[in-house]
Amino acid sequence: QVQLVESGGGLVQAGGSLRLSCAASGRTFSTYAMGWFRQAPGKERELVAAISRSGSNTYYADSMKGQFTISRDRAKNTVYLQMNSLKPEDTAVYYCAAKYTVTFGSVFTAPNQVDYWGQGTQVTVSS
Repeated sequence: QVQLVESGGGLVQAGGSLRLSCAASGRTFSTYAMGWFRQAPGKERELVAAISRSGSNTYYADSMKGQFTISRDRAKNTVYLQMNSLKPEDTAVYYCAAKYTVTFGSVFTAPNQVDYWGQGTQVTVSS
């Protein structure tokens, strides 16, 4: 089992940047593909980005490409989401997610593929 704790959310003006962090507990961090989802009020939870357990593969939702960057640090058991050029429509609760996998290069793309969730961190972008 793994526990995920997000941090780094907050209020930022449009055009600004934030970096979210997700610290994972346990010694098996390297056996999990990791990712970030977001959910705005009244909307479904949607994938932002995912990264394979090896870190060699990344996947971004089409609308997020070029704006967000996902990365992971094995030594720190942490996954990051760098968010640039933020817009008011990026306002949402951002959730860290993990999926156990034996495949080094696989990623997940949908909420029903996730094994563990963090509690979420609020990101608010003001205009």
